[in-house]
Amino acid sequence: MALSSSSLFSTLNTTSSLPHFHAPKLSSSSHFPTKPSTTHLPLSHKWRAKVSFFPSFLKKRKDAKIIKEELLQAIEPLDRGADATLQDQETVDQIASELEAVSPIKEPLKSNLLGGKWELIYTTSQSILQTKRPKFFRSVANYQAINVDTLRAQNMESWPFFNQVTADLTPLNPRKVAVKFDTFKIGGIIPIKAPGRARGELEITYLDEELRVSRGDKGNLFILKMVDPSYRVPV
Repeated sequence: MALSSSSLFSTLNTTSSLPHFHAPKLSSSSHFPTKPSTTHLPLSHKWRAKVSFFPSFLKKRKDAKIIKEELLQAIEPLDRGADATLQDQETVDQIASELEAVSPIKEPLKSNLLGGKWELIYTTSQSILQTKRPKFFRSVANYQAINVDTLRAQNMESWPFFNQVTADLTPLNPRKVAVKFDTFKIGGIIPIKAPGRARGELEITYLDEELRVSRGDKGNLFILKMVDPSYRVPV
């Protein structure tokens, strides 16, 4: 389950074969044996035979900075995902997967880079995007804050709702947590105890000082940017 606030409020090689060589034939009409003919490999075959083991070395992985730029460019016109077609979603997911493969932080739950306030800039979660509502009746922005030391999380909606929810995080492995929501705040003011079913899981698949990629237990993708590393979830 995603940690982003709106959904929380709803439920919370190939190898080339070698050419065949044939024994040279002697001419029956000649008293002297003819010089054996030499089978010549085409130049392309010779080159391929010599470098067939190179591709794994020559195929250099793209730098994380370049992939991040591609990802941000891909999601920029998508209104946080609300305007994304299925093809757009596939494209973003593919780029995100490339970025996940080069994540500099292998154990994000132990990294101070995780702490602070993050803004959701893309998701596939329709409940968070509130796509069934008119645009003027959707949250303008969604935020998520995490305290690394206390493993507390807070999700916040901006205007026009200002809803909030807080949760406890329990590590399942160095980058995945179980999420148990405890208190909703309607309008950021009125506290309501979260139902027992308001829980889920979240895996942090990419993390650096600027960007975070996460995947929820319902298959949704979440991309967030850091907006305030000094922010703390209130006690």
